[in-house]
Amino acid sequence: MKTIIGTLLFLCATAAFSQNAPVLSYDAQPLRITDHPEHAAQHALAQETSLLGGSSYSYAKGEVPLAEFASPIYETPLGDLARAVRKKRANVPKAAKVTEN
Repeated sequence: MKTIIGTLLFLCATAAFSQNAPVLSYDAQPLRITDHPEHAAQHALAQETSLLGGSSYSYAKGEVPLAEFASPIYETPLGDLARAVRKKRANVPKAAKVTEN
């Protein structure tokens, strides 16, 4: 009995609080964009830092073809894979039908 009264009291309290929830007004308000006056102003650049860390610096000129960096990975075409699966299934004996009365 106490739990029923407690739950009923809890539901009434939550309903009372939901009635007092703040509501947004339906008045249209203009969009206000904040001003950044120094957005495009000139200023001094930061101090140079090396991206290489403590390693020695090396320099090369020219372009290296992509083929010299790594060899392409050969992938078997899907058609060849499907034919191989079909050949494997052809050699497997079919299941025999068994009927029981």
